[in-house]
Amino acid sequence: MHTHPTTMPSSATDIKTLRALTPFLWDYRGRVLFALLFLVLAKVANVGIPLVLKDIVDSLENREGVMLVLPLAFLVMYGGLRLASSLFNELRDSVFARVRHGATRSISVKVLEHLHRLSLRYHLERKTGGLSRDIERGTRSVSSLLNYMVFSLLPTLVEITLIAAILLSRYSVWFAVITFVSVVIYIVFTMVVTEWRMKFRVSMNAQDSKANTQAIDSLLNYETVKYFGNEDYELRRYDDSLRGWETSAVNSQTSMSALNFGQATIIAIGVTLIMILAARGVVDGSMTLGDLVLVNAFLLQLFIPLNFLGIIYSQLKHALTDMQLMFDVLESRPEVTDRPDARELDAGSAEVRFENISFAYEEDRPILHDISFRIAPGQKVAVVGPSGAGKSTLARLLFRFYDVSSGRVLVNGQDIREVTQHSLRRVIGIVPQDTVLFNESLYYNIAYARPGASREEIEQAARLANIHDFIMSLPQDYETVVGERGLKLSGGEKQRVAIARVILKNPRILVFDEATSSLDSHSEQMILEALRKVAAHHTTLAIAHRLSTIVDADNILVMDAGRIVEQGTHQELLTVEGMYARLWALQQEEARHELETDKQPALQPV
Repeated sequence: MHTHPTTMPSSATDIKTLRALTPFLWDYRGRVLFALLFLVLAKVANVGIPLVLKDIVDSLENREGVMLVLPLAFLVMYGGLRLASSLFNELRDSVFARVRHGATRSISVKVLEHLHRLSLRYHLERKTGGLSRDIERGTRSVSSLLNYMVFSLLPTLVEITLIAAILLSRYSVWFAVITFVSVVIYIVFTMVVTEWRMKFRVSMNAQDSKANTQAIDSLLNYETVKYFGNEDYELRRYDDSLRGWETSAVNSQTSMSALNFGQATIIAIGVTLIMILAARGVVDGSMTLGDLVLVNAFLLQLFIPLNFLGIIYSQLKHALTDMQLMFDVLESRPEVTDRPDARELDAGSAEVRFENISFAYEEDRPILHDISFRIAPGQKVAVVGPSGAGKSTLARLLFRFYDVSSGRVLVNGQDIREVTQHSLRRVIGIVPQDTVLFNESLYYNIAYARPGASREEIEQAARLANIHDFIMSLPQDYETVVGERGLKLSGGEKQRVAIARVILKNPRILVFDEATSSLDSHSEQMILEALRKVAAHHTTLAIAHRLSTIVDADNILVMDAGRIVEQGTHQELLTVEGMYARLWALQQEEARHELETDKQPALQPV
């Protein structure tokens, strides 16, 4: 289940996150090396500018000798270094752009691929709104992290190293000492305060994801909200979460101001001490005016980017925190996996066997108990029984959304745990009780079963599902967009689209999970006739609530409390006068009552 951490990630977690990012950069290692080379060259050129500026100032101060040649040469060199610095920076950006965007794309694809690989249980327990926000922040943070590291952090560290080396080699050791100590104090202060501030960011993320989950859920359940008039209730829940986010955001900004002031204090003290040393050196003649300009220029180059180190480090931590949530998703392991030696399923005659199957979604709540039955090639087996009997669980086990607790499911004599999931699911077509459609056109939704199918094949599938005429009556016919989750269609229309999809897929094994439960009697009879034609040469498992839809089944299993309590043909079960016969009599009575109600004349006004 996807949850949000409420504690601050540790340095070990950050290192783990960076390690998880490394494989996505490895494909671009050549570009990374070139970008780092251009980065170093840009900083070498940048550090060289104050050195040339010192020589310019000293040559202008010394009026002996040739004045017009040396200053002109230094000025040309000064301009050349500035141009080189800009050129190498732009080359770095251009070379690294492919790394940033390529890594972001690769991670985005990897996350979606992994989510599709995760088992049904994960997706039933996830919170879609929060998960989508976590992934959005995580993928965006990949680009931000690489930006901060290559364009801000590494250049600053390279520049600090070069400037400290020059100061140490040319001037009193105290220049380098003060610079080094100031930088170390600055970095330590920044890291300590930023680590303390990260709890506000973690809280912000958690509240933001919670608020987004509530907003998305309320929109997905729009009709339910309206049924109960709970618009204000949903707004209050959303506002409560945003109020928590607001508090954390204010605390984050306030602590940022404290961090910035502390950093400014450290920089001011360091700069003042260095300038006092430099000015004293000029007064006693150990340094020239050019040296003073050089030291001042170095300080500007050093402390201006260093002044943003706190922001950079803070953003790095934020990015790592956001990325951690995304990589947590990648660390979720699928509940159902292919074995290392899994082979392709040979569907053959498509015989299906359930042998001594027991299963529980949770260990303390068993659902199925020692279920055994066979569906012969080309036969139709129906499963009926009260709600909660475990009927739909059989379809989920056959499709291998879950693995059985004991026993085995066989297709053409092969244990489905020993074959690849893809090859198994390729030969099974399911029409679920609750059909969810993509927010795309009707054509897209039907063609989804076989994207390469021709238009003629798609229209033929729609005809067999008794929905072609309805589609053609729409202003945009097959290009009509069905809305999110197909909300623009009725339940019966959505089920007919689902049936058309299965017809187009043309699988060897068919599963109908109460596939006509949302249809009126007229539509149901037409679709049942179509399904009989489609299923004529297929192995079929039909899970039914309306017994009238499965009277033609070769074998009917009656389930109760996870066990098969009766089985046989329709006539055989009626003869037994057990649970099936009672259910049949009850539904026949209900049907007669509905028919009589429909025939009653409308009351005339008095």
